[in-house]
Amino acid sequence: MSLVKEAACKQCRREKEKLFLKGQRCFTDKCGIEKKPYAPGQRAKRRVVETEYLVQLREKQKAKKYYGLLEKQFANYYKKAVQKKGITGEILLQLLETRLDNIVYLMGFATSRAQARQLINHGHVRVDGKKVDISSYPVKEGQEVSIAPGSSEIMPILEAKESGGTINIPEWLESDLEKLKGKIIRFPEREDIQAPINEQIIVELYSK
Repeated sequence: MSLVKEAACKQCRREKEKLFLKGQRCFTDKCGIEKKPYAPGQRAKRRVVETEYLVQLREKQKAKKYYGLLEKQFANYYKKAVQKKGITGEILLQLLETRLDNIVYLMGFATSRAQARQLINHGHVRVDGKKVDISSYPVKEGQEVSIAPGSSEIMPILEAKESGGTINIPEWLESDLEKLKGKIIRFPEREDIQAPINEQIIVELYSK
């Protein structure tokens, strides 16, 4: 599991955008970025000259935080995207979107990606009926993702079901929150991906 020491709300404030890292809290007036819409730190309110490199770096950092990845993990996804045919930036986002932890979150079975990773690591998630405890597992088109029968009453799952209305299920996914199962109907296209990320900026950074 990725280990990020900075508090979730500070990560959103640093990127000046909601990354939805704390589940339900992000939809309330307790959200850190709602209370303090500026970067953390004593020098946060100072004017910073945003160079091209800084803009590119911040976009990459935002993407890493959004999906909960460390530097090496993110770099490996970029390498895989470069090796595939097509538009590198779009392929990068498609690889990130179809990670198992992201799928579990988007289907509404967890209130955050961090909680989804915890459920997976603890063996509560099934792919085509088989236990998968690797958060980065790439879910393929047509595969079914479900919560283990004996895990339906644990607190994180109950919380997710209670707050199921806060997430819009993408059109490329099918989800049944009552039965706690869903399926990838088709591979996501760029217009299907809701992540607040400008992938082209990230490609420009790695291309230097």
